[in-house]
Amino acid sequence: MTERRIRADHSLATAFQNDFLIGAAVNSRTIISQSSLLQQHYNSITAENEMKFESLHPGEQRYSFEQADRIAQFARENGMKLRGHALVWHNQTPQWVFEDGNGGPAGRELLLSRMKSHIDTVVNRYKDTIYCWDVVNEAVTDEGTEQLRPSKWLQGIGEDYIELAFRSAHEADPNALLFYNDYNECNPLKREKIHSLVKALLEKGAPVHGIGLQAHWSLLNPSLDHIREAIERYASLGVKLQITEMDVSMFEFADRRTDLTEPTAEMLRLQEERYEQFFRLFLEYRDVLASVTFWGAADDYTWLDYFPVRGRKNWPLLFDTEQRPKGAVSAIISL
Repeated sequence: MTERRIRADHSLATAFQNDFLIGAAVNSRTIISQSSLLQQHYNSITAENEMKFESLHPGEQRYSFEQADRIAQFARENGMKLRGHALVWHNQTPQWVFEDGNGGPAGRELLLSRMKSHIDTVVNRYKDTIYCWDVVNEAVTDEGTEQLRPSKWLQGIGEDYIELAFRSAHEADPNALLFYNDYNECNPLKREKIHSLVKALLEKGAPVHGIGLQAHWSLLNPSLDHIREAIERYASLGVKLQITEMDVSMFEFADRRTDLTEPTAEMLRLQEERYEQFFRLFLEYRDVLASVTFWGAADDYTWLDYFPVRGRKNWPLLFDTEQRPKGAVSAIISL
């Protein structure tokens, strides 16, 4: 245990200030309901949904910036870094983007024009506050031999839509760090697809500065060996890495149990052990790992509530439903 961590045991952000940023996903409600917790323990935030295409750009001639602006203002007022999430994604993109207005699909040039216009408008609006963007989110397939997900972006533009999105984002803000972001990033099959994609982009001179590892993990998966292998594989490309959406689910994805109203003591023990192991590993790679962002701040609100099982509460974060620190907080601060 180092002296600096003993002195800093009141704050996660302070404890790791010489290692990496400590972030949390927020929304327009939690910047109010979790305001004190966020200010004490986090020095970076990400908009959970408010900066996605459908939230910001619901109609071709209509933008809606109110909620995103409030999150940006919260970051500025509290001296926090702000991650942009996400410019191009197959989900949460309104249908009009992919239509030509006459009942048919938008052609390549129209779709490219819309993508570039969206990126220009959004990135320019927040260039004084957002220091990095998840430019393309989840473009890689989980299974099979195909590399890219058969999204409407791919179908409408072609494989170069990813490269062109990065180039557009870089033109809009040459100072922003640009990330490719994905989940299941430690699965060996998908890991190699992500590595191959980013390697090819870099070889084309695309301005890809980093890879975001979402880190939606659980009490059992992925293994520490697979996490380490993924970090080393991605770092070999010479890019920065960020943990972008971390949580540790109390349930495996295939587990459909609904009988718990609170986590068991064994679940909490295993979760604490996992968080300690993860952060010990992160500290080993602090030279390439620039930020660790949780997909939420406390268990009173998490996207894993009722997903993938309806009516089921989950408890995946470092702070409980009362926003009190779990044992995992002191465990990782003490590393």
